[in-house]
Amino acid sequence: MHFYQNHSLLNFNTFGLNVNARHFFEFDSENELIEILQHQLIKENPLLVIGQGSNLLFLNDFDGVVLHSAIRGIQVIEETEDAVIIKVGSGVIWDDLVEYCVKQGWSGIENLSLIPGETGAAAIQNIGAYGVEIKDVVQKVNAVRIADGQRGAFELETCRYAYRESVFKKELKGQFIVTSVIIRLSKKTVFNLSYNHLEKEVLKNGAMNLENIRNTIIQVRESKLPDPKVLGNAGSFFMNPVVKRERYKAVQLQYPDMPHYFVSEQEEKIPAGWLIEQCGWKGRTIGNVGVHAKQALVLVNYGGAKGQEIAELAAMIQQSVADMFGINLIPEVNFIS
Repeated sequence: MHFYQNHSLLNFNTFGLNVNARHFFEFDSENELIEILQHQLIKENPLLVIGQGSNLLFLNDFDGVVLHSAIRGIQVIEETEDAVIIKVGSGVIWDDLVEYCVKQGWSGIENLSLIPGETGAAAIQNIGAYGVEIKDVVQKVNAVRIADGQRGAFELETCRYAYRESVFKKELKGQFIVTSVIIRLSKKTVFNLSYNHLEKEVLKNGAMNLENIRNTIIQVRESKLPDPKVLGNAGSFFMNPVVKRERYKAVQLQYPDMPHYFVSEQEEKIPAGWLIEQCGWKGRTIGNVGVHAKQALVLVNYGGAKGQEIAELAAMIQQSVADMFGINLIPEVNFIS
């Protein structure tokens, strides 16, 4: 267990914001976490649980207690001829896990390569990319209840996963801390190439195998998204809006080439990046912040920005999209005040 006061969070938010936490605990096990939760500081202060901060926007220093999981380890708990079930510590870097599984020849999460963050946060966020979401492989999420330190286990059904959603972001928000995730992967290679042009891009790079799929996705992501270590950002800032079919048809009349994805007979999903780009924001800079030149979904810190500057830029973009299309953009990033 580690405890610090006035601790810098520069390495715990991918926007590269120079903010501090008044109190900071890091735990290496469930038992350490349970011990920390009994501390008086937890009872007296606001609490924030973080991973790498890839979905956080700090508006100010955090005047409370920050908890960070350093629970590592990837453990095989069951294995058959066809599949393997692994237990992954919440503090394991997500892309390190993907790399490890690909090397083992276990398929299921290779499409989620290069997504920033840690495994615990990935399970809370229901991360997704290229036709795959973490819910497709999760069997169970182990967590500790903040109120009393009791251990809990959430089967897939009780996680209530949806697009970038889970029970941990809604009904149980702020009530549990994830300590490990149980994941089922296939030992018989099964490729998911349903995403637009993915199969074509993979075959351009060579044979159809897990390693090539991972490398292709890394190349595509790197070509579109800036490295947070070089240019502060949180990846996709807004969720792709799901709109009623009436609204979709009204916009399509004006923009017949608008990209879209079928959700149901009543709803259609429209790429937020396309909406933002149509409003003229792509590549624009305001002071220390701006919209990335290659991907309009990405807001960036060009250096020295404050969280409030990024929030103000986001609000201006939301207003533009609402005025032009009658569609409300919802941030995927969590604002921390």
